Formats: sequence, structure tokens, C-alpha cells
Amino acid sequence: MGVPEISNRPEYAPGDPGRARPRPGRPAWSRRGVLAALGTAVPAVALSGCGDAADATEGKGATATGRTGAGSTTKAQVKSPRVTVSPADGTKKADFTRPVEVSVAYGTLSTVEVTGNDGSALAGSFNDDRTRWTSARNPYSGTKYTVTAKAAGAPEHTAAFVTKSPGETFAGYFTPEANSTSGVGMPVSINFTNPVTDRAAVEKAITVTAEPAVEVVGHWFGNTRLDFRPERYWAAGTKITLSLRLKDVESANGVYGVQSKDVTFHIGRRQVSTVDLAKKTMTVERDGAALATYPVSGGAADHTTWSGIMVISERFKQTRMESSTVGLGDEYDIADVPHAQRLTTSGTFIHGNYWASGSVFGSSNTSHGCVGLHDAKGANDSSVPGYRFYESSMLGDVVIVENSGERTVEASNGLNGWNLSWSDWRAGSAL
Repeated sequence: MGVPEISNRPEYAPGDPGRARPRPGRPAWSRRGVLAALGTAVPAVALSGCGDAADATEGKGATATGRTGAGSTTKAQVKSPRVTVSPADGTKKADFTRPVEVSVAYGTLSTVEVTGNDGSALAGSFNDDRTRWTSARNPYSGTKYTVTAKAAGAPEHTAAFVTKSPGETFAGYFTPEANSTSGVGMPVSINFTNPVTDRAAVEKAITVTAEPAVEVVGHWFGNTRLDFRPERYWAAGTKITLSLRLKDVESANGVYGVQSKDVTFHIGRRQVSTVDLAKKTMTVERDGAALATYPVSGGAADHTTWSGIMVISERFKQTRMESSTVGLGDEYDIADVPHAQRLTTSGTFIHGNYWASGSVFGSSNTSHGCVGLHDAKGANDSSVPGYRFYESSMLGDVVIVENSGERTVEASNGLNGWNLSWSDWRAGSAL
């Protein structure tokens, strides 16, 4: 609508001098009234001061709910914990040379369990903020594992995977036999089915402990044999535990172990026999006391007996001995040698002898390198030295040969590592 015409003259109603009154038929507009009417739209903002109250109200609302636009709000989004397992769920040929890892995003891990279908379980540890769990060792090959993980505030998470089987494998065959009792000289000897190139990895996976406790160290003889012994002979009555943790240990490129087991052995009484081939006698000591002295015959001048410390590694009530097997052609072939006990791999025995005259023993060295005691054919005469010594002996007993005219036997020739000093023995460890 238009703005009313404004008169510069005041209008007075008759009869009311001095006070302006509206003139009948005309609108009651005045300059002040018009300006006031126009002004109501301009300073309206001032009616609310500086807007602080409105701004404060909006600020509180935004802090509580967040603003997405004029006049509308929404709650902030909260992400749920997300658990990840490596190897991934459903993997059929998972790598067994790496540890298992469980991690979580947007949360923390409460518990993690990893179990194999072989009954084994993988222990592990969390990082500082419990967003990652790592197994302490690698999973076994050819095994199905189930992972159960719980993140705080989230449902339980499960996953499963199967590790691949190794290609080529190796195993270790040990001496003595499990649960057997041996003499104080018996080392723990392990022969491997494949050559070992990573000796440190293999030796690290094998431990030998003793009760009563004593330091036990390994020594490599070539790349397929590892022996363990203490500095001195085992104490009588010692319990020995061999722990093999060779499963999935890589001994050579692409060759993995298959064993994970513990075996125990026992040491019996202490028996050490000393053969003096200058005197042609053998003195048997049992637990610090002399048990017996026997006349013997050793190797002749052209077939001298090894000297040094030797350990009985095999025992036969009767056995066949052929000279051709030790490089001596057809010099002898005896089908029923009585009471034979092996001292070296190369063929040195201490055994009964029924074919030589009884006068030989204690007076002459006439053998092809073995140590002989008077015996009877058939190995059943308990009165002869060969029988008595055999019956008093066991695997692992020590036989020391002195004054034979021959050099000391190689430590690898039989179970004869005692011929090495302790420093030389320790030098043969890969660790």
C-alpha cells in the first residue's frame, strides 16, 4: 500500500484548543508516527541484544547432537570393533613358517585362543595397547587351527585355517633308547636322516637336561650327527631328558623336521674298566671300588688296538665276525664269537675268545685289534672271564685302553667323544 500523505500543518479539532486531534475522515498519521512505523522493521535485531542468547542455545545443541543443517541434528556414528586373523579364515595351505596374528580395529582385544586339531595350543602375547596378538611360535605344518578372539564390546570372532604340509622332511634317531638305563659314559647321540646345513637352527631346537643338574653341550660330527655330553662322566643315578623340537625346523633349503617329543634316559651305577696292554690286564672299577681284574690279550704289533676312552655301544651274547668287513680280507670268519661288546664303529670289540689257548691271556697280544678275554664256546660257561665281564657290563660303560702302541681313537669313531677336551668339545657346538 502507499504511504499516506502527510500535512505540515497540525490539525485541530474544534472545541479542543491546544491539542491536536484527528480530523474527521482523515487517518491519524503524523511524521513521528510514520517514522516510528517505518523504524520498527530496521532496529528489530537490537531487540535481542547482540544475539548471545541464541548463539549459546545453538552451541549446546550442536555439542550434544551435532548439526547437519539449519534446524536439524543427528547422533555421532560409533564404529564397531573389527577383528582380523592372519592367516585368513578359510586358508587351505597357510604358511607355517610365520606366527599367527590377530588384530582389531576400533577396539581392544580381550582374549585370543588358537588350538590345533592335534590337541596343541599356540600361546601368544598382546602388544601394549591390546590391538594385536602374536603367537609365541609358528603353527605346525599340516594342521587345522581354530582361532577364537573376543574384542571388548563385540561378539566373539572365530576363524579357521589349515597349514600346508612340508615337502621334504628329516628326522633324528637318538641313542640311547627311551627309558633305558646306561653306563656313565653314554652320550646322547642323534643321527639325522638328511644332511644339516643350518646346524644352529637344529641344535637350538634340541635340549638335553640332567638331574642332578649339570651343563650339557652339543658337538657336531659332520652334518648328520650331533652328540651331547657333560664335561665329565654322568653321575651315577642321573636322569636325562632329551627334548626334540624339530617339527617344522628348516635344516636345509626346503627340508623340515617332523619330531616334537620328550624322552628320558637313566644312568645306572658307575663302571669304568681300564685295559693295560703292556701288562695284558683289565681292571674293573665299580662305584669307586675295584670289582675284578682279568687277564686279556690285545692287538698284535701289526694290528694294534686303539688307545683312549671308549664306550660300549652294542652288546651281543654271540655274533659272527668276518675279517672282510674290516678290510682284512679272509683272515678269519668266526660264526659264534661269545660275549661281544662294541667299542668303535670301525670294528673294535671287547669279547670272549674260546679258540685261543688259555695261556695267551695275560701274556701275549695276538688279536687283530680287539681286546679278548678267555671264554667258552656257546657263551654259557659262567666261570670264565668273558662271561663274567659281559654279565657285569651295560651299554654306556667306559673302557679305557692304555699302552697299546696305537694312537688315540677318533672321537667320532663310536660314542667316544670323551677323548676331546672340554674346550674342544664346546668348540664343536653351532651355538
